[in-house]
Amino acid sequence: MSKNLTTKSTNPTIAKEENSIDWDSVLNKFKTNLGNDIYESWLKGIILKKEFNHYVILSAPTRFVRDWIVSRYVDKILDIVKTFKPSIQRIEFLIEEIKTTSVRSDINKNNKVSVLEDSLLNYNRFNINNSFENFMVGESNELAFTAAKKVCTQPSHYNPLFIYSSVGMGKTHLLNAIGLEIGNTKKVMFISAERFMYHFVRSIKSNEMVKFKDFFRTANIFIIDDIQFVCGKEAMQEEFFHTFDALMEKGSQIIISSDRSPANLDRIQERIKSRLGGGLVIDIQPPDLSLKVEILKSKYNAIKKNFNDTCELNDDIFTYLAAETASSIREMVGALNRILAFSKINNKAPNVMECKRILKDFINYSKNAVSIGSIQNIVANYFNLKIEEMLSARRSRSLARPRQIAMYLAKQNTTNSLPEIGRKFSNRDHTTVIHAVKKIEELMKNDNEIKQNVMEIKKKLLNN
Repeated sequence: MSKNLTTKSTNPTIAKEENSIDWDSVLNKFKTNLGNDIYESWLKGIILKKEFNHYVILSAPTRFVRDWIVSRYVDKILDIVKTFKPSIQRIEFLIEEIKTTSVRSDINKNNKVSVLEDSLLNYNRFNINNSFENFMVGESNELAFTAAKKVCTQPSHYNPLFIYSSVGMGKTHLLNAIGLEIGNTKKVMFISAERFMYHFVRSIKSNEMVKFKDFFRTANIFIIDDIQFVCGKEAMQEEFFHTFDALMEKGSQIIISSDRSPANLDRIQERIKSRLGGGLVIDIQPPDLSLKVEILKSKYNAIKKNFNDTCELNDDIFTYLAAETASSIREMVGALNRILAFSKINNKAPNVMECKRILKDFINYSKNAVSIGSIQNIVANYFNLKIEEMLSARRSRSLARPRQIAMYLAKQNTTNSLPEIGRKFSNRDHTTVIHAVKKIEELMKNDNEIKQNVMEIKKKLLNN
């Protein structure tokens, strides 16, 4: 667009010709034809800046509003404008920000973390205990740690930075550490994908999408945790895609965490996968024994600093906990907390034999944790089926019933969510899992054969 089209005048009727358009009537037509919700959210702030014989120039308050209108409503707007002036063939937009002053906006000028609502501000508060200084570095996480430090000194060097691992490996700790490191000098947004979804839906219901979109696109550093939550949620993916592109366009640093790599994210748009994998993708591996011991000692020293009555634990205890607990750091720290609780109640430090007794059920659970894959194998073998047959789209009872039993057992014996279980069964929807669980529960009350099948398979799971 030529520079002469941009004007600083705030008069909405300048440069009109003899057959000028009554813009108020056009706005009323927008409301009538497109609905009050769309009008209030997107079209109310449009101003007619210039009118020519074959085209008009309209202003929008922000780039995002301009882009949203052009991608969704411009054809309908043109049709409505042509009813007032048939010679109009096209519409052009310029961006003219509306500047307002208020007590709240004056407060926000001095706030490094943008505010959409007071409730949203709470999700930008960083945990001071999860910093780079107390992140234990080993061979399994060194690359992720180095990259996280790098984006603090050279934003956009790795963009986006995508960190993935199984649960309890320290992803959120690293993301939090980045926010702590640069939160005082840059505008940082740190939010989980689940909370992003919550505020997205809330903004739609309250007709505040403009505020929502502009808010998330002002960040210099955008950190989003557990991106796998967007899988299967088309509306949210659409919004995340445009937010991602807008942030990249303005040079903001994006940091993302997930429980799997971008290529393994199910039910997510290919264009999003492509963008997530377009920067630096790093995985965090389970810690080795020496790193687990260091982490335990670090957690123990932090507890001892806050509680003076903590008993002294010898190195044998830390080595035992590191060797016997699961690879998840959270589970390992949970075992340590149980040992410390015992020592406080009995006013003495336990030995290794006492630790074995204290953690007997905990250690056994960690070692014998049932996976969805093991359940599928055992169920398929029990019914003399191939796993491919059981997971297929065929609905014959000979396949559907074992499949439902496997889903039921996965729900009862694993910590996986319903959507996660559904994905393991050839990307079925979580509602299919709910139906399967209810069906098997109902059959077990009235069908002794099904009940017997389920009980026998459970025994095989425990003995596996």
